[in-house]
Amino acid sequence: MIVRNWMKTDPETVTSDTLVADAKRTLIEKNLRVMPVVDHGDLRGVITRASCLRAAEFVSRGQDPHEFDYFVNRLKVKDLMARRPATVDANDTMEHCLRRGQDEDISQFPVLEGGELVGIISASEIFSLAARVLGAWESWSGVTLSPMVITDGVMSEIAKVVDDSGGTMQSMFSVDENGGDLKKIILRFQTDNFDGVMKALEDAGYTLLEASSEVQNNGATIQ
Repeated sequence: MIVRNWMKTDPETVTSDTLVADAKRTLIEKNLRVMPVVDHGDLRGVITRASCLRAAEFVSRGQDPHEFDYFVNRLKVKDLMARRPATVDANDTMEHCLRRGQDEDISQFPVLEGGELVGIISASEIFSLAARVLGAWESWSGVTLSPMVITDGVMSEIAKVVDDSGGTMQSMFSVDENGGDLKKIILRFQTDNFDGVMKALEDAGYTLLEASSEVQNNGATIQ
């Protein structure tokens, strides 16, 4: 999964000479957490809603008319922005973004291509990707198999068990168990014979950790 296919294109931007008061208004009105700061096509930094709100709160607490005037009429984005922000390339993978976001505690990345800003990847896009991978808007039956070591042929064997017992496989992926060799296997499939699929998996030697007979796109579980 490549960043360019999941990023938000044409992100809202500001220049470094924009007043912080105006940037704050845009961030709030458009419900944004961050805006890239771009001057003449070059990414200079990012300005966050949190930093704008902190500055506004500081001024309001002091109740100093001179500070208020400075905030409204003179404080600029370049005075408050985070310079040299972490970025990703449009051809990077989403997995790379997830790892960097977790390792560096970053919830959004400006996306560059050839040094030019072409988009932004934020927690919103990553959440949307996760929801699609998990089939949040689809109807499916699901099983999570207890942690195991994945050897050659295991995934295809599991898929065959599901297919042979009347299921139509939609997706299958593994999740690390505390970063070790053991992985949970998560299955998503459609079937009119859910009990038969579960029994077939157990007969094949797999331990079921959890199971949902059919989950509709409204989140309801039908037993």
